Amino acid sequence: MRVTNNMLINNMIGYIGNNLKRLEKYQYQLATGKKVAVPSDDPVVAARSLKLRTDVAEIKQYKRNVEDAQAWMEITEDTTGSLIDVLQRTRELIVDAANGTKNPDDLKNVNEEIQQLKEQAIHLANTTYAGRYIFSGFKTNKPLLNSDGTFAINIINADEQINFEIGIGDRINVNVVGGDLFNCGNNAIKDDMSALIREFDETISFINLGEFDGINTMLGAIDKSLDNVLKVRADIGARLNRLELTLNRLEDDEVNFTKLLSINEDIDVSEVIINLNNEMNVYNASLSGGAKVIMPTLLDFLR
Repeated sequence: MRVTNNMLINNMIGYIGNNLKRLEKYQYQLATGKKVAVPSDDPVVAARSLKLRTDVAEIKQYKRNVEDAQAWMEITEDTTGSLIDVLQRTRELIVDAANGTKNPDDLKNVNEEIQQLKEQAIHLANTTYAGRYIFSGFKTNKPLLNSDGTFAINIINADEQINFEIGIGDRINVNVVGGDLFNCGNNAIKDDMSALIREFDETISFINLGEFDGINTMLGAIDKSLDNVLKVRADIGARLNRLELTLNRLEDDEVNFTKLLSINEDIDVSEVIINLNNEMNVYNASLSGGAKVIMPTLLDFLR
């Protein structure tokens, strides 16, 4: 087969182009720190990177869910703690009023404090987190109690649990429905008086009337409500512990998957620099050889 100058030149341009392409590949890797620019560079690495990136994104979302759940439940725990303080103080006042040694002015002062404690309990029932009422079930845009202690909404305790997804197939209930705390575990019925607030009203009434037997009866009722709130708070604490364990696991998973992602797609800098220098030498050699191919002309041989 006859070899012409055009064939030599075209082949030389093709070889130089291939060398330049390989050189550009290593320059890209060194500039970005990544092994592949497009999936066709290495389909296996690209596919694995896509899966790992999806896993890391899911883990980060689950972490955000857990942190939001923790914030919601910490507000709930603080609120139940405040309600416990209210009930304990109410109990102390009932015991003080029931001993029969108080004069009418003393009993009036006790009643005024219990009235303030009642107002505080209503305020706690309408606690919000990020603009959402935490005890109102799914109706987070509406308060649980009216100012008179009646329920402002209907809540079916078993049906209005707010669940957050904190893992694949792993969900946790983050809210406490109002009936559990303020209606002795019963459903909240709109316009009905809260059982807890009714206890305050009855206590105030008995103290006003000086009925010490009734006051003693209310002591047992307050104790029962206090036990109920303590039980609810213990459940909240157990769920918070679970969230903390879940968050620790997710943080470990994020570190591990991020490490796997780095191993899969990040370059070995030393290796890439060596390859880049090799390709640079090859490219320069091809340019030098090409110059020798192109330079000779008929005039060079007529000199």
